[in-house]
Parts: sequence; structure tokens; C-alpha cells
Amino acid sequence: MLVPIRFGIDALLEKSSSFENSRIGLVTNRAATTSQGVFTGTALLEKGFPIRKIFTPEHGFHASGADGVAQKDGTYLSTGIPVISLYGNTLKPTEEHLEGLDLIIVDLPDIGCRFYTYLWTMTLVMEACAEYNIPILLTDRPNPTGIDQDRVSGPMLDEAHCSSFIGRWNIPLKHGCTIGELAKYFAGTRIKNLQLELFPVGNYSRKEKKAGDFLLEPASPAIKTILAARFYPGTGLLEGIQVNEGRGTAMPFQIFGSPFIIAETLAAELNNNNQFGIHCHPIRYRPVAAQFAGEICNGVALGISEENNFDPVGFGFYVISTLIQHYKEQVKERLYKTVANPSGKGHLDKLSGVQNCLENLQKGMPLPVQVPQEWFTGIKNYLLY
Repeated sequence: MLVPIRFGIDALLEKSSSFENSRIGLVTNRAATTSQGVFTGTALLEKGFPIRKIFTPEHGFHASGADGVAQKDGTYLSTGIPVISLYGNTLKPTEEHLEGLDLIIVDLPDIGCRFYTYLWTMTLVMEACAEYNIPILLTDRPNPTGIDQDRVSGPMLDEAHCSSFIGRWNIPLKHGCTIGELAKYFAGTRIKNLQLELFPVGNYSRKEKKAGDFLLEPASPAIKTILAARFYPGTGLLEGIQVNEGRGTAMPFQIFGSPFIIAETLAAELNNNNQFGIHCHPIRYRPVAAQFAGEICNGVALGISEENNFDPVGFGFYVISTLIQHYKEQVKERLYKTVANPSGKGHLDKLSGVQNCLENLQKGMPLPVQVPQEWFTGIKNYLLY
């Protein structure tokens, strides 16, 4: 008999009387829910947790704001609680933001990829709380792309040249951890004097090879399904070149294309290399937003053909290399402008963590995609499950 998984928030809700005299700030968005699908903020308030402020990451309170676009402060209308954006005028809580708070609760729906920004919002909140001596209570949740350490994928991050808000610190691109495990790791290795308490997930194990269906609400506008989340660490790399990565369609990160691609030829070539456990079908589509909005794009739709060999990161780099081989003049750097990177320059380097990534791929140079044993040794003592 399968025992249902309990999220960290489920365990915290049983402790409501312990926090009735605290003034609480909550870092979350509407994608964070209990295992029964109730929004974390609603569940906490109904249990009597005295929430005074809500802080939100990229995409805003409703997890619906466009990628990279600044989000405004606001109010949780049904309660009057102030909502403070950590993806607008600031990425990090200020002393004024934290004034009058006794505790910060963090509940964010990370998806297991280094360049997904909720993780880095968490680290900036951790730094601010350490600086102003405010305890953090983090409610952990499952990683929808899995926590099997055999599926961890590089490259690691070159901090000297590629550190940014889509990858501050040197962890693997597909890290195979929960957000709580990384919080514990960063508190032990990066952020000193932080008071961190963790409410772990219950009935959760690393042994399951497949990712579970833990994405009860869309984590962000383009991560609406488990499949989108699973392909994202690979096809998300296409944000760095002149290719549409499926944004502006109903299948972001599960399709990609460009006006210059010959769909049938590309699909056949990608299928000839089946080491990544991914099958490709030729497709034509017209995105309504993002890169090549309104134009006909030729490309491929993706499916998982071999679960045991599924490697989205290796596939993503292979796609870029294949496109360079056939469309060298068209495959150029894409300026991907965001709040955190207003110029949009160097986006592929920041995504991959590799300096001069596109230039190296154009020269046929191998990328340092192997995860060093030092990572596994270093993270081992912080793994919870």
C-alpha cells in the first residue's frame, strides 16, 4: 500500500499553537500548496498563524507574471496583508521590509534546475535574515523532477565568470535536491549565523527513479506540467540562442523551433542519437509571444522514449551543437533581457554556467558537463531523504 507523501507545510500546520505570538513574514506564491492543494498562505492563516507580510519571487504572488518582468508590490486582497515583490526594485529583503517581524517562513516550489530563480530568491532571504538576526522556518516540498543522485547533471557553475541571479553558486545544473536540502547545504557552507529550522517532507525517498506528480499548481507561466519541468533543464538552454523554446505556446519547453530550421531533417538527426531517452517529432507552430512571436517556426516536439536514459541536459547541449552544425550563421547569441540582467547579454553563459559557452560549442569543444565527485561528497551530509 502506497503511503501518501506529506509536504513540509502539512507538518507545520499541526504546530500552529507554537507560533501564535510570532509576527511572521511568509515567502511564497500561489503555486505553493499543501499536499491537498490548499494555498500555503490560506492554510496558515486559517490555522491562526499571524502573517504580517508576504514576500514573492519572480512571476509575483499569483505565479503568473511574464518571465523576467518586474513585479509590483501589492496586497493580499482578502486579508489586507502587504505583498512585497522580491523581483522588482530589489531582489533581497531590506531592513525596512523585515522590521517588526520575528520569523520568516519560506515555502517555494522549486523544480530542481539551477537556473530556476526561486532557489536564489531563497538564498537572498537567507542572507538578509542572517544579517538582521531573524530565524527562518523552511517547509520543504518534493522536487518534481526527482532527487535521484544518479540523475544529477552538470555543468557546474563557473562563479568567477557566470554567477548571476539564475545561478549564484557552484551547484550542478540539474541538482537532484529538494529546496530544503539546498537551504541546509547553503546554511552550512555559505551563510553563517543563520537560524534555520526545516520541516521536511514525509514518506519521501530518493529511491524512486521517476519523478512524482508533485506540481499541483503551475510553478510559473511556462512550467504548467511535470513534462515542462522535466525538459526545462535542457530546452531552457535554448533561451540563450535565436530559437523559440516553446514560450508563447501551450507546450513550453516541450517543443522548440525557429523560422530557419528544416523540421523533418532536424527531427531525423536528433532521433539518430537516442542516448538521451528523448524522441522528436517534426512540428510547425506560431508562438503568440516570446522569441519569433507571430512567425511560423519549424522545429520538433519532444517525448520521453526511454525513462532510464532520460537526460534533458545532455540533450539540450546536443541540440545546440546540432543547430550550429547545420545553421551556423543563424545560431547567434540571444539577448534575453530580465530585471536581473537588463542588457540580456551572456545569457547562455549564465544558464550553462560555462564561460564562452556558445563560442566553445561553435568550435566543437567539449563542455565540462561531468559532475565532480567533490559535489556528491560535499552535499551528502545535507541530504534529508
